[in-house]
Amino acid sequence: MKRIYVGNLDYGVTENSIKELFSKYGKVESVAFIKDKDTGRFRGFCFINMEDEDSKRAVEKLNKTKFASRIIEVMPANMKKRRKKKSEE
Repeated sequence: MKRIYVGNLDYGVTENSIKELFSKYGKVESVAFIKDKDTGRFRGFCFINMEDEDSKRAVEKLNKTKFASRIIEVMPANMKKRRKKKSEE
């Protein structure tokens, strides 16, 4: 199982629309939309779990493509640069 980061999503997309997009490249095990702790609003990115080969194909085909009026970032989740927490700065 491989976890994929999907960023720069339009705030109007749904988990179903993301699942439908990624299902073209294999079985989507799960979609996790990330929401702000305080407001509960969608933060514009999510994580998707797919089988290894399917995830590689999805990353290759979907990174830097247009989806719902935005160019999305699609990469293995472990490749995403982690931001420093304010306490670490």
